[in-house]
Amino acid sequence: MESGHPHPNPLPLGEGVSGASAHHSSPFGDSAASSPFGDSAASSPNTRPPLRLLHLADLHLGTETYGRVDSATGLSTRLADFCRCLDEVVEYALSQDIDLVVFAGDAYRSRDPSPTHQRELAQRIRRLAERGLPVLLVAGNHDTPASPGRASSVDIFETLSVPGVHVARQAQTLLVETRRGPVQVVAVPWPQRSALLSREEHKNRTAEEINALLVERVNDFIAQEEARLDPSLPAVLVAHLSVAGAALGSEVKFRFGQDFVVPLSAVARPAFAYVALGHLHRHQILHHASPPVVYAGSLERVDFGEEHEAKGFVVAELGPGQTRYQFVPVGAREFLTLEVSAGEDPTADVLAAVAGAEIEGKIVRLIVRMEPQYEARLCYPEVRRALRRAGYFAGLVKQVQREARLSTPFPHPEEVSPLEMLEFYLKAREVPAERAGTLLEYAKALLEGAR
Repeated sequence: MESGHPHPNPLPLGEGVSGASAHHSSPFGDSAASSPFGDSAASSPNTRPPLRLLHLADLHLGTETYGRVDSATGLSTRLADFCRCLDEVVEYALSQDIDLVVFAGDAYRSRDPSPTHQRELAQRIRRLAERGLPVLLVAGNHDTPASPGRASSVDIFETLSVPGVHVARQAQTLLVETRRGPVQVVAVPWPQRSALLSREEHKNRTAEEINALLVERVNDFIAQEEARLDPSLPAVLVAHLSVAGAALGSEVKFRFGQDFVVPLSAVARPAFAYVALGHLHRHQILHHASPPVVYAGSLERVDFGEEHEAKGFVVAELGPGQTRYQFVPVGAREFLTLEVSAGEDPTADVLAAVAGAEIEGKIVRLIVRMEPQYEARLCYPEVRRALRRAGYFAGLVKQVQREARLSTPFPHPEEVSPLEMLEFYLKAREVPAERAGTLLEYAKALLEGAR
C-alpha cells in the first residue's frame, strides 16, 4: 500500500482526502454453538491479537414522525429515542474493548440536518474521539447532496480535523491505526448519480443504463482495491449500497430507479475479514462464510413497516484465521398495531382490546374492521382516552366493509411511502403507463425538493 497517495481509479467519485495515515481514493462520478458470535473463516494475520470492530448504520437522526414536543426540552420525543439508542452504542464501545467504530452511512434523515441534530451527533462522536477510539463515517444517500460541489452532512468532521475521526465521502482505501495495530478499510459511500449525469457522454443514458454503469464501477473499484491490499494486515469493506439477495424494507421498496443493486460477489471477496453494509434498515446476514457480509440495520424504528424488526448494531472480532460476529440489540421504541374486528358495539370492542394489550410506552396504531351500519357508533374520544397509556397514538384506521370500488384494496398509509401510494392510486385508476410515469417523476421531484 502506498502511503498517503491516492490511486487513479475508473470510478467517477471525485477526489477525497482523509485523516487516516494512508489511503487510496477514487472519484465516483467520472455461528458458533457455544458462543453468541457467528463464526466465519476469514483471512487474518495469525500473529495479531483479535481486533474488535463495532458496525452500525442508518441512524437517520432527525426522523420525528410519531413524536411530540417534550415540554421540558422543547425537542421531539422521537429525537430523544434516536439519541438514546446511539448512546447505547457509545457506552458499549467505551466499555466493551472496541478498537474501531465504523458507521455505514445515513447519519441524518435529511442531507441538510438542523444544527440541533448536528449537535446531538457531534456530542456522541466527540465522546468516542476523546477516549482515543477511531471512528469511520461513510456517507450514505441521505448524507450526500444532489450537487457534487456541495458538502455532505458529515464532511464537517473532516473539515474540523477531529482526531481519530475519518470521513469517506468518496470511495477510497484507508489505513486506520487502532490500539491493536493498523486495519485496512475499503470505504464505498453512496455514489452520486448526478456526478455521472453531469458528464456529456452520459446525459442521454436511461436510468437503467446509469444503474448498470454504477454497478460496474463499484465492482471494478472494489476489485482494484482488493488487489492492492496488504495481506499481512486485516482488511474490511464498509459500504452504503443495495446488495443482491437482501430483503428490502419499507424504506427502499420504491425508489423510481434510484436504487441500483450490486451483486453479492462484488462485496464478498476473500481479502476482506468482514463486510459492513448500510442502507437497508433490516438487520440481515447475506453471506455467512468468509467473509461475513452483514447489514447492521437501523438503530431505531422509523415506521410501522419495521414494527417486527430487531434494532441494534453488530460487533465483529477479527481474529487469527476467522471472524466472529454478534448482533447486539438496543432498546428501540416499540411499535404496535392493534387490529379489532368490531361488532354491534364497536366502542366496547375496541376498549376491551386496548385494555388487554401492553401499550405502555409504545407507538400504537389501531385498525378497526366493522360493518357500515355500526360505523357511527364508534366513539373516537373514548378510544383516544383509553390510549393515553401509549407512548404515542399514531391514529385509527377504520376498515368499513363496503362494496369495493377497486379490484385491489389500498394499503395502509403508514406502511407505504407517498410515492408508493400514488403509484397504487394511478394503477387503480388505470392511468396509462406513460402518463403515470410522468406524474410519478413530477411527484418525486416535488418530494425531493421538500427535503
